[in-house]
Amino acid sequence: MGRRIDYYDDPNAPKANSLVPSVNVVVENNKGEILMIRRTDNGNWALPGGAIDLGESVAQAAIRETKEETGIDVEITGLTGIYSDPKHVIHYTRNHEVRQEFSIVLRGRAVGGELRKSKESSEVVWVSRVSVFTLQMDRSMYLRIQHAITMPETAVIL
Repeated sequence: MGRRIDYYDDPNAPKANSLVPSVNVVVENNKGEILMIRRTDNGNWALPGGAIDLGESVAQAAIRETKEETGIDVEITGLTGIYSDPKHVIHYTRNHEVRQEFSIVLRGRAVGGELRKSKESSEVVWVSRVSVFTLQMDRSMYLRIQHAITMPETAVIL
C-alpha cells in the first residue's frame, strides 16, 4: 500500500494532476463524542470518508464510507462545509496521483453498528470534543472538525 502525503501552501509540493470529489462525515454519538479513524496510509487521525463513486449521491457516499471504515451506520443530518483550497494537495505515492483538495463535509448521527477497523483504518474510536484536538491530524482535518464544533449552524465554504 502506498502512502498519503498532505501538503499545504508548500512551494516544494508536487503539482495537482487530479480533482476527485470526496466526502467526510462528522459523526456524533448520543454522548456528543466524535467518530475518528487512524488512517493506515499516513498514521494521522481523520474523520471517516472518501471518494464519491459514480452513481451515488454525496449522502450515499458518506453513509457507505463511514460504514466501510468504521462499522458504524450513520444518518446524515446536515452540511458542515465544502473544502476546495487549491493550496492543499494530497500525494498518493502508490500511483503518483496528486489531488487538489475537494471535500464535502457532512454532519451525521450514529444509528447502529459496532466499531471495527478496516484496511483504511488501523483504529476507530469515539473521542470527546475536547480530546479530539489532541490527536495527530492534518491541518485541513483539524479545520473541518473545528468548524463543525464551533459553527454548528453554519456551512463553511473554503
